[in-house]
Amino acid sequence: MPGPFFGELLGGVSSFKFMEVMMTIIWSEIKEEESSAELSTVMKLYDQSFPIEVREPHEIFHRSIKYSRERYPNNFRFLIGKEDDQLVSFATGHYLADVNAGFIVYIVANPLARNSGLGSKTLVKIEELLNKDAHSAGHSSLRAIFLETETQDLVHSEQEKADCERRNRFFDKNSYEKYDEITYLQPPLHNGMDEVPLNLFIKNLQKDELMKQEIQNAIQAIYREKYLVVNNINKDVINHCLKKMGIDELPN
Repeated sequence: MPGPFFGELLGGVSSFKFMEVMMTIIWSEIKEEESSAELSTVMKLYDQSFPIEVREPHEIFHRSIKYSRERYPNNFRFLIGKEDDQLVSFATGHYLADVNAGFIVYIVANPLARNSGLGSKTLVKIEELLNKDAHSAGHSSLRAIFLETETQDLVHSEQEKADCERRNRFFDKNSYEKYDEITYLQPPLHNGMDEVPLNLFIKNLQKDELMKQEIQNAIQAIYREKYLVVNNINKDVINHCLKKMGIDELPN
């Protein structure tokens, strides 16, 4: 299962049943990369949520937080949700000013809270934060939000297939549509790896249809701001992936 994309612990089978309890989620953001007890707690949940071969190094989160202070009006959001002072979810995302779009990188929900709609609540909250960035950049709202997730071709078991189908239903319920006009690729996250074919999901937040050129421009922005600037992936690798998707290479 590749990463990082829109991955989570939502859904699945549990041997427990929980009473539906209405509790207030307290939302906050991590904005300092040094000596954060909250960041350490989030990283533990992150490490539990993804196998080691698909996890980004923790350093990428530190770089992303630093990025948020240096690339305005671009931004990085690191949202956490707590109930009763316990971490129950987190999400991260980039605001891409050049294309007035959001790119959600991760969303993780505590599996013990999976029946409370926590995933959708977390998604709505990170969308709100990205929309605030659009306002700060002078727009009335975001143009669209993008995210990545694995394809069914990459699953290795019936359980992974079921999880993939469940995520697709989750996206559909939250107004994301899979975009099929481009065979989307995620650049390799580690040296020696190949690019990974993924699904690209898009939530259009405007009345008019997104044109293919707009989507290509957004993919360019994702590659530049996330994978080049933050992840520091070699530019030749970045451009190779863009070229395979039929998208213009990043300028020098």
